[in-house]
Amino acid sequence: MYIVVGFIALGLGVIGIILPVVPTTPLLLLASFCFVKGSERFEIWFKGTTIYKRHLESFVKERSMTFRQKATILLFADVMIAIPFILIDSVPLRIMLLLIVAYKYYYFIYKIKTI
Repeated sequence: MYIVVGFIALGLGVIGIILPVVPTTPLLLLASFCFVKGSERFEIWFKGTTIYKRHLESFVKERSMTFRQKATILLFADVMIAIPFILIDSVPLRIMLLLIVAYKYYYFIYKIKTI
């Protein structure tokens, strides 16, 4: 199951390289996680690909991202959080969503270096 999800995430991550709307880095991180959990053979294969080396290796080793990577991830996540925010009438749930957005920005600004 992990390997199937890993390949789906990898496919969507590759699409994200071409389409700026789809976040590449989180999908490739998901693929890496799934391959590590699924099979040592697929983990070794994935870490040897140029996609991994170009888009994930610096993040995994140095916990850093480019400004463009950060902005893409944050904006995509904001759009995904805005959908339930608009559709839900519950004030406590809206407050929770706003707290999630605030923490997300805190984490990306202060915990992940910008290169």
